[in-house]
Amino acid sequence: MLKSKKQIKRLYLSSVLGNLSLTGAWVALLAARGYSLPEIGMAETVFHITSLAFELPSGVFADVFGRKKMLIVSSIMRMIGNVVMIASWNLPMVYASIAFHALSYNFASGAGDALAYDSLKLAGEESYFEKYASNQLILYRLCSGASTLCAGLALLIGHRLAYSVDVLFVVLQLGVLASLGEAGGQTDGGGTGGVLRALADCFGRSFAFLRDARRAIGLMFCNSLVGAVDTLLLFFLQAKLPMASMPNWALGVALLFMELGGILGARLILRCGRFRYRLVFLGMALLVCAGVCLEHSGSYLVMMAGGFLAALGDDALQVRTNAILQDMFPSEQRATLLSAESFTFSVIMVVLSPLAGVLFSWW
Repeated sequence: MLKSKKQIKRLYLSSVLGNLSLTGAWVALLAARGYSLPEIGMAETVFHITSLAFELPSGVFADVFGRKKMLIVSSIMRMIGNVVMIASWNLPMVYASIAFHALSYNFASGAGDALAYDSLKLAGEESYFEKYASNQLILYRLCSGASTLCAGLALLIGHRLAYSVDVLFVVLQLGVLASLGEAGGQTDGGGTGGVLRALADCFGRSFAFLRDARRAIGLMFCNSLVGAVDTLLLFFLQAKLPMASMPNWALGVALLFMELGGILGARLILRCGRFRYRLVFLGMALLVCAGVCLEHSGSYLVMMAGGFLAALGDDALQVRTNAILQDMFPSEQRATLLSAESFTFSVIMVVLSPLAGVLFSWW
């Protein structure tokens, strides 16, 4: 049996190293290089088109070959993306880097949570998963906030040196991932034919589950829609806040403040277990919509408040949705089904990203 406490701590550390970056304000970095908001919006579209193509296969690979192996592949994809961005001198190379970062996201999106849940399940501690999911979102927001707090430093030293520092974080993360134990998701082999049969069987079982689990599909769509709106709002606020006369030195502080909203949401939802999901969804969706409305105020202080509220609503809903879905998913297809949720998110983002780029450039 895996030692779940050590496993979870190592997953937390991997998450910290995976999210720490000097390039968290990548929108601001691209804007500083002279790229327009529509071009930056298209970069986000490239990210999610790549995700559409590889999200489900990456989940199937994690369930068949092992979740730990796919987390390692994720880090390697991130390193390649950083190197390509360092070498980039035109928009196609920027888009190529974004695509590799999308692959990094793909291979980690279902594997990490699947490994954590099944590790806890093996120890009979799966009830801890909601707190784990909350802690992971808090770590994500803290690291993302710390990364964006360094926006001024990244702009000062330039994108090449900033992405070089990210390569160092990846090397450290690979060391942590190598120390993880595996929990589920390993094929017995049987040659090429056996592997292909295992991949096809995993995909077929996952499709059959989703075909009959309308509630799971509804949860995925609702959570992804709210998350997409919040993600786009926070991305474009990186460029819009300076346009609203915010001093450059204050940009990192503002972005960190907005990330704190997610931390508050991830904690508050743990105290709201008695509330039904529909009520939670309605309340959190309204907070995100309020954040979008406040973005158009023209006052950077009000815009910051809007970003804070949107992050709060998004993370609270994410924690509750993730815990419900984990209880519904069979272990053998857990990573694949979690990737299906990310696939839903990418579909929504592909549609919204270019529209948001145009709309935010107008207002």
